[in-house]
Amino acid sequence: QVVFALNQTLLQQERLRAGSVQIPYTTEDLIKHYNCGDLSSIIFNRDTSQVPNVINGTLPAREHVTAQETDNYFRQELIYKRNERMGRRVKDLLEEHPEKSFFFAFGAGHFMGNNTVIDVLRREGYEVEHTPAGQAI
Repeated sequence: QVVFALNQTLLQQERLRAGSVQIPYTTEDLIKHYNCGDLSSIIFNRDTSQVPNVINGTLPAREHVTAQETDNYFRQELIYKRNERMGRRVKDLLEEHPEKSFFFAFGAGHFMGNNTVIDVLRREGYEVEHTPAGQAI
C-alpha cells in the first residue's frame, strides 16, 4: 500500500506540474476560510485534502481496489485516529486541571472533513468557540 500510494502521489504531482490536473482551491483560499472560521466551507468538508489522492478513474480494476483500501487506511489512520487522540488529550488536560485556563491551537488539517478535533470535543460535551484572527484573547 505504501509503494502504491507513493507512486500515485508522484503521478498526481506530475499531472499538477503538467497542468493536466487542477487543485480546486488555493492555499490562499484555505487560509482565508480558516481565518474567517468558515469551517463548513467545501474546503474543510473534504477529508481527502489531507491525504494523497490515490483513487482515479484511469486505474485498472485490480489497482482500483488497492487504491480504495489505501484511501480507507489513510483516512482512518492519518485523520480519524489522529484527531481522536488529540481530542482526548485536550479533554484529559481540561479534566486533570479544572482550575487552569487553556488555549489550544491546531493546524487547519485538524478541522477538515468528518471526525475533527472539534467533533471529538463536542461529543464529550464541550462547547468549542472559534477565535477569529486578530481578536484579543
